[in-house]
Amino acid sequence: MSISPERKQEVIKEFATKEGDTGSPEVQVAIISERIRNLSEHMQQHKHDLHSRRGLLMLVGQRRRLLDYLKRIEDDRYQVLIKRLNIRR
Repeated sequence: MSISPERKQEVIKEFATKEGDTGSPEVQVAIISERIRNLSEHMQQHKHDLHSRRGLLMLVGQRRRLLDYLKRIEDDRYQVLIKRLNIRR
């Protein structure tokens, strides 16, 4: 359900806005989206795992807050990011 360190580094490298960037909203949303995908697959197999469901809902809320922040700050970056991640709004 968590992502491997190798996969996390790939995501960081793909979405970083500059060299060594790990904290920009784009990188954070991409990492959270990867975790959401993993948890969604887990939830399809384990429908009654309520603890993981709560974690999934918390991640979705955290991603939503980061996306709202990014949209408020710079709408162009927001639009590019949701297209790259295939997130529907």
